[in-house]
Amino acid sequence: MSWKNLLHVTGAVVGSAGISMLVAAMVSVIYQEWSTAGWIVVAALITTVIGFGLWKIFDLPGELSTREGFAAVALAWIAIGLLGSLPYLLTGSITNVTDAVFETVAGFTTTGSSIVPDPAALPHGILFWRSFTQWLGGMGIIVLSIAILPLLGMGAVQLARAESPGPTPDRLTPRFKETAKRLWIVYFALTGAQMLLLWIGDMNLFDAVNHSLTTLSTGGFSTNAGSLGAFTAYSQWVVIVFMILAGTSFAVHYRAIRTPGVYWRTNEIRVYLGVMAAAAAVMAIGTWGGPVHEVIRDAIFTAATLITTTGFGTADFGLWKPALQIMIVGLMFVGGMAGSTSGSIKIYRHEILIGSSRADVRRLIHPRGVFVTRIGKTPVKDTIVEAVQTFFMLYMVAFMTGSFALAVISSIWGPDLDIIATVSAVASSIGNVGPGLGSVGPTGNYLEIAAVGKWLLAGLMIVGRLEILPILILFNRESWRR
Repeated sequence: MSWKNLLHVTGAVVGSAGISMLVAAMVSVIYQEWSTAGWIVVAALITTVIGFGLWKIFDLPGELSTREGFAAVALAWIAIGLLGSLPYLLTGSITNVTDAVFETVAGFTTTGSSIVPDPAALPHGILFWRSFTQWLGGMGIIVLSIAILPLLGMGAVQLARAESPGPTPDRLTPRFKETAKRLWIVYFALTGAQMLLLWIGDMNLFDAVNHSLTTLSTGGFSTNAGSLGAFTAYSQWVVIVFMILAGTSFAVHYRAIRTPGVYWRTNEIRVYLGVMAAAAAVMAIGTWGGPVHEVIRDAIFTAATLITTTGFGTADFGLWKPALQIMIVGLMFVGGMAGSTSGSIKIYRHEILIGSSRADVRRLIHPRGVFVTRIGKTPVKDTIVEAVQTFFMLYMVAFMTGSFALAVISSIWGPDLDIIATVSAVASSIGNVGPGLGSVGPTGNYLEIAAVGKWLLAGLMIVGRLEILPILILFNRESWRR
């Protein structure tokens, strides 16, 4: 691989992130937060100069190889996780480098884990930047660069393949640049629609904008410590609907503009909604006892926020029965549809794993039979089955290794996390969910975790958001051999 190619792509992405900081500076100006606005502009200038300087100096000579595309995406995401922390640090909103990077990575990866006890105490410009990082990371800042900036024309497919959530990026047109534009148009339109619906409810314009940015990205950052529990039932139902939409493939949304029936004809959607309905029913039964409408709403909201990996909260599920808490951790491994903004493993991969397991069992019963893995009635290629099995194995290895490492870190540097907090924090980080259980649950945060533990969890967030392979390629010695 060529460092020149990698730094060219990284520079373009970092430069794009720097320009986006100016939007947060404008918000500070609107609220007359002059000092905050000035420091955000400084952060934007530093980031933009570094980014576009690298892009210009290391000019891309030709099209990226697949290997270089994956490695470039991994390097770019690490870079924006570091430089994106400058608005927090320069404004003094977060004074610790580790905490600032953790909050930034949690934003761009749409994880939503936070070290901020009370978001409402932050300046408006910083609070907006916090939400805006999630919106940019939801559809993908590289895909955005491909869509609106003439910076990454060569190797666009390789880059999008490495960044897009799901097995493969769904192409709506022969040119991926046009596909990226259409996906972002749908993304922007849904964000605007939710903003208007929240605004006519009990949210002011600022809260409506921020929660729309963090819902469509399945990020989960809120403008107050109470998350969606601080707002009315109307706002919660609006967020439920848009969380479900955000967990659906945006390519399917685009196709549904002309043929709405595509929703129900897509097998993955039926499974996705079926799993969510079943989880909500179990939660409602397990928490039965209060007002019926509140129990049902909290159950549906919690099932949607976990499966779509959004991370909002209306109920403290950390206080629920142990059986429900086990199910909650399990739902962190589900995820929404491929091509959505949700994290975790994804419904599509679960369907393939179940289908291949069924085919393997049938081969044992009928050794001479020929059995093909299918999703619905559609056969799946063996190469895709193998790729999904490899991904699942790597995902579980990362989860188990991360859990062990966090347990060791907490026992040495403190605080000594119990097994529930440790396992749920790692599952939540790699699945880009946000809240865990115990001390890192919906009413807690990640502030007290040791610095080493925060760097570990931030790394797992990037690993989960990029779905492992780009990170492995970047840090694999064989990738750098001629």
